[in-house]
Amino acid sequence: MLALDSYVPNSYICTYKFLVMDTKLTLKLNQEIIERAKLYASDKKLSLSRLIENYLNALTAEQNKDELNISPFVKSLTSGIKIPADYDYKKDRANYLDEKYK
Repeated sequence: MLALDSYVPNSYICTYKFLVMDTKLTLKLNQEIIERAKLYASDKKLSLSRLIENYLNALTAEQNKDELNISPFVKSLTSGIKIPADYDYKKDRANYLDEKYK
């Protein structure tokens, strides 16, 4: 639905707004989940309604899951190698540079 926001006679400039009608939805959810979702939405600077709307939109999108396109770069990152939890990359990098510039 289009609404004419402003009209000036004998002018070529008109501004239009697209009106989107939101509909109220009532859900029954676990209170703990609601509280966690509110915190998450707040951290993302979203309303809980917008967060749920985005999630439902992603779930119902037309794209087939089998047709998910993953770039070659992202595929190259999945080597299957497990990195130890205590791995110190800074120390490893420093050792590499020490050896390189001896």
